[in-house]
Amino acid sequence: MNANTRIQWLHKKMTMKSYPNAQRLAERFGISHRQAQRDMDYLRRELGAPIAYDNSRKGFYYTQAYVLPVLFSSDNDDLYMPEIFNAEARDLAADESIIQMQIPYSATVEIKNKLTALELSNYIVAKLPQNRYSCEFHSIEKFIGLLLALDSDFRLIEPYWLRERLVRSAKRVLDNNQEPLE
Repeated sequence: MNANTRIQWLHKKMTMKSYPNAQRLAERFGISHRQAQRDMDYLRRELGAPIAYDNSRKGFYYTQAYVLPVLFSSDNDDLYMPEIFNAEARDLAADESIIQMQIPYSATVEIKNKLTALELSNYIVAKLPQNRYSCEFHSIEKFIGLLLALDSDFRLIEPYWLRERLVRSAKRVLDNNQEPLE
């Protein structure tokens, strides 16, 4: 099973308040305990999941409602992942859904320059108060690349996980270009 399957399983278990932990994940999918810990870290750091550990239950849980950013699925996924796409999972409430089919990511960006807003016009779906815009996009990498290429100031207001990823990307670019070429 791939990492996406494991992340979906973790999400399902935490949504159902089953308090999964790295040991259960490792046993369930036949992976190392360290890989299971990396999956938990990925869910927390890269996907921005609000996860905490409950010592009394010896497992993780969501500290607030959370939905995975985007997962693509096809009609025959239940043939490949029956333990995830079973009746129990289909019975979850809509706001606890495990799968979102081709739903775009969304972000709120503060832009003071109208020309910059024009550059982002393909992504802007609504103008908000205080020079803020609601944007939708399907590719995180393309959207971050576009933001980094803007020739004016902007602020990525939300989501937090995307802002953190943007900052990491910008830091990496800066770090790799600090020293002069020889």
